[in-house]
Amino acid sequence: MRKALLALTTAAGLFASPATAQDKTVTLKISLWVPPAHPLVPATQAWAADIEKASGGTIKATVFPSEQLGKAFDHYDMARDGIADVTYVNPGYQPGRFPIIAAGQLPFTFTDGKKGTLAINEWYRKYAKTEMKDTKLCFVFIHDPGALHGRKKIVAPADLAGMKVRPAQSTIGEMVKLLGGTNVQASAPESRDALERGVADEITFPWGSIFLFGIDKVTKYHMDVPLYTTVFTYNINPAAYQAMSPAQQKVMDDHCTPEWAAKVSDPWNDFEANGRTKMKALAGHEVYALGADELAQWKKAVEPLRASWVEGVKKAGGDADKIENELKAELAKYGAGF
Repeated sequence: MRKALLALTTAAGLFASPATAQDKTVTLKISLWVPPAHPLVPATQAWAADIEKASGGTIKATVFPSEQLGKAFDHYDMARDGIADVTYVNPGYQPGRFPIIAAGQLPFTFTDGKKGTLAINEWYRKYAKTEMKDTKLCFVFIHDPGALHGRKKIVAPADLAGMKVRPAQSTIGEMVKLLGGTNVQASAPESRDALERGVADEITFPWGSIFLFGIDKVTKYHMDVPLYTTVFTYNINPAAYQAMSPAQQKVMDDHCTPEWAAKVSDPWNDFEANGRTKMKALAGHEVYALGADELAQWKKAVEPLRASWVEGVKKAGGDADKIENELKAELAKYGAGF
């Protein structure tokens, strides 16, 4: 009789998830600042659906795109303060606040968004514990390398002098100032308006998003070089995470991996890469490459940005050489470096 009861109990355990047996239902608010048509939105919805399935239905989530819960610039603090439970963060929107991760924003660092996403996840995770200590890092990713787009053909670094440029992130903003241009601060959703009204002359942007945000309507020239990428993170409100059961926390941890970073961001990387092909075939636009000498000029011109990054890391108490060498090792491991 005891054996039969034990067998019955064991069999029941095979079918009962720990999350369904005892856990309260958790409802997460996931905040994105891109529009519904952006590839991140359906990819994030699929991620949330898999979390719900893996939790036995006890972790449910709603995705809020288009800055419904707050402005793009505020998304890190929104995760910290619990305005949203999971947020999509561009660390480069807040210059100097996250000096270590800014290494991924230096020009001519990445050539491939997919490989780069795997590399930067491996590299940054341990540093996020201190640099982003107000939140729980879920994962990191980058987009396919972006370029310079505008109304004037910019070939040499000196051509940026006097130009009003909307930078994609803070390091590119430093580059603009270094080369004699003026920065125009605008989030991605605000960028077309800035160009249309003449507030900005040029913009650094990934290729597919040029079309998504309507920037193709207000630009003509497009530099065909992997100038930069932008680093993004998904951050979790610590209180929301701590309120979960151990089983639910494990579900979240299992969905905050480099593999899931790739699943969420790969469709976006494909979208951006396809935008470059689309732009080349578009009438009224010029996509131009840089020659070897011109590229050498750009690389030399942006060298002070690395020194600035080193100084920022040192001020924060970090070992810049060690941190940089670790990133280079991951880039080499995944074949993602320029």
